[in-house]
Parts: sequence; C-alpha cells; structure tokens
Amino acid sequence: MSGNEQKYIDEAFDTNWIAPLGKNVNEFEKEMAQYTGSAGAAVLSSGTAAIHLALDLLGVRYGDVVFCSSLTFVASANPIYYLGGEPVFIDSENETWNMSPDALARAMKDAQAKGKLPKAVVIVNLFGQSAKMDELLAICNAYAVPVIEDAAESLGSTYKGKQSGTFGTFGVYSFNGNKIITTSGGGMLVSDDVEKLDRARFLATQAREKFRHYEHLTVGYNYRMSNILAGIGRAQLEVLDDRVKARRAVFARYEKALGRIAGITFMPELEGTYSNRWLTAIEVNSEITGVTANELMDALEAENIEARPVWKPLHMQPLFNGCKFYPHADDDIVSERLFARGICLPSGSNMTLKEQERVIQVISDKLS
Repeated sequence: MSGNEQKYIDEAFDTNWIAPLGKNVNEFEKEMAQYTGSAGAAVLSSGTAAIHLALDLLGVRYGDVVFCSSLTFVASANPIYYLGGEPVFIDSENETWNMSPDALARAMKDAQAKGKLPKAVVIVNLFGQSAKMDELLAICNAYAVPVIEDAAESLGSTYKGKQSGTFGTFGVYSFNGNKIITTSGGGMLVSDDVEKLDRARFLATQAREKFRHYEHLTVGYNYRMSNILAGIGRAQLEVLDDRVKARRAVFARYEKALGRIAGITFMPELEGTYSNRWLTAIEVNSEITGVTANELMDALEAENIEARPVWKPLHMQPLFNGCKFYPHADDDIVSERLFARGICLPSGSNMTLKEQERVIQVISDKLS
C-alpha cells in the first residue's frame, strides 16, 4: 500500500457509498483512461471479467474460434470457454517471449482456407513486456479480426511511446494482489469505443434494463468493482510510475549480478519498448550451467526463498487437451523451451536490497 489509500476509503465510508458505484468508481475510471490515453475505461471485479466482457462484446458465441497466446496464465483463455468458444493457441517468439507473428500468420492463413476466421485474437504482454504489436496488428487487420490486448501484467509499460493495453479494440488490466498496483482484487477494461464500454458496464451490472422494476432481456454478470476497492485503486495509480521504477531497479540489479554467468539469460526488452518488469524472469540453460531450472528453484526454496517457473503453456495444460496449437517454427517451440528453462525471481516493488542480495548469493553459490 502507498499510504494514501485510507483517504479514499474513508471518503467512501463517510459518504456511505460502499456498493459497486460511487465517486471512487467514476474517478478511477477517468484517471485510468487519462493515464493510458484511452477514450474510456470500465472498472471491474477482475481482469478475467474484463476479458470475458471483451469477448462477449465482440460476439464470441458457442463454436466460435478465438486465437490466444499460449505462454500465459489460464485466465487469458478461460473466458473463451465461458462463452462456448474454441481456443487456438499461438506460440511465443524469442525477442519478447510473446505471441509469434510467424505462428499467427500461419494460423490466420489456415483459418481463412477453412472459411472460419477467429472472432478475436487475445495477445498477452508477458511479465510486463509488450508483444510485437506492429507485426501482430498488421496480420489481424489484414483479416479484419479484432484484438484484445491482455495487459494484465503490463500496466505502465509502453510500446513505441504508447501505453501497453491501448492497441487493440479492448485492453485489459488486472489489479490482483500480486500485480504492480493492486486493489486486492479487480480489473479494468479500456477502449476507444465508449459505446462498447457503456455496454460493458451494463452487462457487468446484471444487464438490468431501465425500468422501475427489475427487467432483464440479456444475460448479465456481477462484475463491477466496489467503491471501496476503487478508492484503493486511485491511490495505487498515483504511485504506479514509482512502482515501475522500483521493479526496473530490481531487474537491473539482478541483471548486473547474474547476467555475466554463462547459461543465464534474462527476458529481453524489445527495442522501442519500456517494460514495467513486473517479474524478473531468467532462462537457465542446463547444458551450460550444469544446473536445471528446477534444481535452482530447489536451492532457493531450501533458503526459504520462493521462485516459480514461468507459466506452463496453455497448449500443454490438460484443460485444453485437443486444442489446436501453432508453434513459432517446426523446429523451435519457444514457449515449451521457456517453460522448461524459465524461472521467475522474487521481484516485489518493496523488496529490500538485503533481500535481493540474499537471492543473488544463493543463485551465485549454486552456479559456481
């Protein structure tokens, strides 16, 4: 917490606006739209809810195909199933660890040949690093397929000077407890289509029609954020740039201390992008280091230090067994390699220098 949250929480209590509407909700939406440069924003109960609404608004229904990054958390794809859709997973590439334009181009070509283009493409910005948006958008635009930019992990990052999450028809942010700013739980949908955002708010409040009584013509959801949590979000947004600087400083210290060790490489930052470095992620080549990623995580765990693998690719998850997957290249499945070799290191904004030095020491000792 930044220390300023209580002011907005007290205001919500003092005015007795604690439900999913009120000044904090309205102002948080305005402030987020202003920060990102979007025409508007709709604050919701989670980033997953935002993806769900975005897919709904783009007309995804039973049997429709949606392309999705494979190297991501399951929440990027679960909403496809909520609507009865069929996910098709797209591999990563090496320069950003995000969706491969080569794989996407092949997937689009095949879909067109089958006469069933996807209703949407969900492009994820992994660990704060923006995907190759120019190349990916060019492909999607050529086939007139809309993009949902899953920027749950990349709030505060930029791509060629523009805020992450503002390139597609919709952008999605998460304020889960582990994100760079948090409302304990929550999310945001941003777009330049304010009519669609109005529709999102309607659907997120149980799709109640404008009658004195409760009238419903459409299936709706209970997806709006409370005025209390929105107050926390307002205070958090005030310190977002400081949080990004803190995370980047954590990354820089890791890279300086460990980057010269043979067999250790860090998640790259594409030229022209600025990553919030939400998580510092490394790749461990055991053929060079003589130590696997799992062995390195075991060494950290033995010292009561938590590290985790990068996301298990969704095309490898039992939940999505049988779903189509397009690799970066026939001889280069990038997401599977990163899962086998990748480690996310402790990266909190409030991490002390002493704590980070302890992590570095354990890794250095294990690899020496």
